[in-house]
Amino acid sequence: MITVMGATGNVGRPLVRALAAAGEQVTAVSRQKTPDVPDVPDGVRVAPVVESALDGAEALFLMVPGGFAPLDGLLAAARAAGVERVVLLSSQGVATGRHPSVPEDSVRASGLKWTMLRPGGFASNAVQWAGSVRSSRQVVAPFGDVALPVVDPEDIAAVAAVALRSGGSGEVYELTGPSPITPRQQAAAIGDALGEPVAFVPQTRAEARAAMLGFMPEPVADVTLDILGAPSPAEQRVSPDVERVLGRPPRPFSAWAARNTVAFK
Repeated sequence: MITVMGATGNVGRPLVRALAAAGEQVTAVSRQKTPDVPDVPDGVRVAPVVESALDGAEALFLMVPGGFAPLDGLLAAARAAGVERVVLLSSQGVATGRHPSVPEDSVRASGLKWTMLRPGGFASNAVQWAGSVRSSRQVVAPFGDVALPVVDPEDIAAVAAVALRSGGSGEVYELTGPSPITPRQQAAAIGDALGEPVAFVPQTRAEARAAMLGFMPEPVADVTLDILGAPSPAEQRVSPDVERVLGRPPRPFSAWAARNTVAFK
């Protein structure tokens, strides 16, 4: 049995599908109650909180909590329930010093076998532009010509599935896309997927910050803007880890856009 936290999120949903397709018994943790949880394959158990989903689990997929809080209590409960290994969806920012290492420290000290996944920016963050693309075929964003190797969440899920099933321990994977891409280029890729031009409209840092504060804490908004506007060489570097684990290159942003045109129509 593998328990997946955040089972309806950008990574959790394809992870549950991948594990179920591989014949694994899966418990999907979601605050939504079945049968209202979308896209859960037949045979997957749904639980409202992770603590209620640990019985019988050998492996656990966790995400870094908001505020990068410690995970000691949850990991102690997992160990007491017989969980043997944990895969943590962390952040590239831990390695670059942008984000605290507290959740990773909890995992390392848990006594469980562990794997850390450290993705950079998600391709799916482009969904934040869906409203303006639908209404006016525009992407409004700051730092239009600063490139980062955003990663497809389905690639993160595929790596997580391997880690959860392998039984290995002590691996840290940095997960990126195949090449850096700018917001202006992302807008063009969305337009190509739709078959219609999508314009890029520059936004100042102050304008972007004001918009971000509507859905994220001030410190997170500031760090995010620092990464988007002045990334370090490490944040712009393409990692080989997706290909090393999966035996294929990571998917480009254009593939993500082609699969998700419904969000922008």
